[in-house]
Amino acid sequence: MRILHQLSELDGLGPTIVSIGNFDGVHDGHSQVVKQLVTRGKDRGFKSVVLTFDPHPVRVLRPDSELKLLTPTAEKIRFLGKSGLDAVLILPFTQELCHMPPREFAQRILKNGLQAREVHEGYNFRFGHKAAGDVNVLMQLGREMGFEVVIYPEMRLRGEPVSSSHIRKLISDGNVQRARHLLGKPFSIVSTPHAGRGYGSKYTVPTINLNRYDELIPKHGVYITQTRVASECFDSVTNVGNRPTFGVDSFAIESHLLNFHPIELTAETRVEVTFLKRLRDEIKFPSVEALRAQIGKDVAKAQRFFRLLKRKT
Repeated sequence: MRILHQLSELDGLGPTIVSIGNFDGVHDGHSQVVKQLVTRGKDRGFKSVVLTFDPHPVRVLRPDSELKLLTPTAEKIRFLGKSGLDAVLILPFTQELCHMPPREFAQRILKNGLQAREVHEGYNFRFGHKAAGDVNVLMQLGREMGFEVVIYPEMRLRGEPVSSSHIRKLISDGNVQRARHLLGKPFSIVSTPHAGRGYGSKYTVPTINLNRYDELIPKHGVYITQTRVASECFDSVTNVGNRPTFGVDSFAIESHLLNFHPIELTAETRVEVTFLKRLRDEIKFPSVEALRAQIGKDVAKAQRFFRLLKRKT
């Protein structure tokens, strides 16, 4: 899959089947659209392309919104790279692009730049300055400029909308299992190791603390997780929160590795924490001994969870 960052890099790509969007989380709804892009591209002999933006438009249009992403750009591209797409075009969301009227957007980007033959979008797609363009405007422009528009209805699973905003809310509330159904995969975050303050190795069990992570994290609490360190995956229990038992609050994402053995870490080692099930809220314990006892209970629950998981697979 080619990764492009400006329209000029499209030279030589030829006609395309394209979808435009933020694709945050690359959830089940996104996957459905991308699958159709790839299939239609192969059927018609055109390239399948996703057009997305960096930064997320909300961060430009509403900088005070404090939007937290399900998937930073690098992870979004990693997920899209598994889909069979021919290319992803990541355009900088500049003020110029922000103020582009719908017709100019369609002319410059869809017709001239991407040479679009089909444009696939969700029912609530908006584009152009002040979101003036909707799917009806897009279809009208498509008729004028020679591209077909395919519209997808709202996707719902178990009565819930499959949307990035709804999934963000579920994760913010700690509902990582419900979020998993809509994402089509467990929610995970990727960072690098942080030395921490040594509480895990000193008082409880071997731990890895994540470096600062600025995007979406689950609600503070304790979770059954899997922690992948470089190429090796450990079953784990992860605390997201302020570790109040140790006095002054100090936020950390701290994974206790259940099947730990000595591993080598550098400041650049990739660490991915995948959230499988919420166990409990974060609690301030009266002593380190009480915390240690609770961690033992958490570990026992996690071990039962993984035993059952292995039986199912």
